[in-house]
Amino acid sequence: MRFVSWDLGQQPAGARVRVDLKGTEANVRLLDPTNFAAYKAGRGHNYVGGHYKRSPVVLAIPTTGHWHLTIDYGGYAGSGQASVTVLQGN
Repeated sequence: MRFVSWDLGQQPAGARVRVDLKGTEANVRLLDPTNFAAYKAGRGHNYVGGHYKRSPVVLAIPTTGHWHLTIDYGGYAGSGQASVTVLQGN
């Protein structure tokens, strides 16, 4: 599956990630390194996020740690652009 990703680095619990989507609706996933590796390998994985039709998408980082954000179109024809901003604090 084709996807784009952002390495958000180390982030504190409670930080929020804002994703501004332009174009087609998309799947947005916030993943820790273990689940990011599973996602890339096409294996089962856990994530924060889901399928979004509207922008902006704001996701809360659940635990302090290293995080990745991915955007994909679920294997369907889709395209767009996205910007990602980490917002500190609650």
